[in-house]
Amino acid sequence: MKKERFSEAKMLRILCEAYQKKVPEVARKHGVSKQAMYVWRLRDETLANDDVRGLRQLELEYWRLKKPAADPTLGVA
Repeated sequence: MKKERFSEAKMLRILCEAYQKKVPEVARKHGVSKQAMYVWRLRDETLANDDVRGLRQLELEYWRLKKPAADPTLGVA
């Protein structure tokens, strides 16, 4: 039997649904084992702590670099 892989986005949607309903119920609905969902949840919690800071810094840098390009007062010579 081939192991099915889920994208990060789909994992997050399933986890969001699992926070609202019971994990076994959601796991059965999506064809995922309960153990896999608990592993996803643990990984999601560790990512939330470490990567959120990095993502926020990247977002700030993106807007800092984009602002001069979007400024209409800069004349094009």
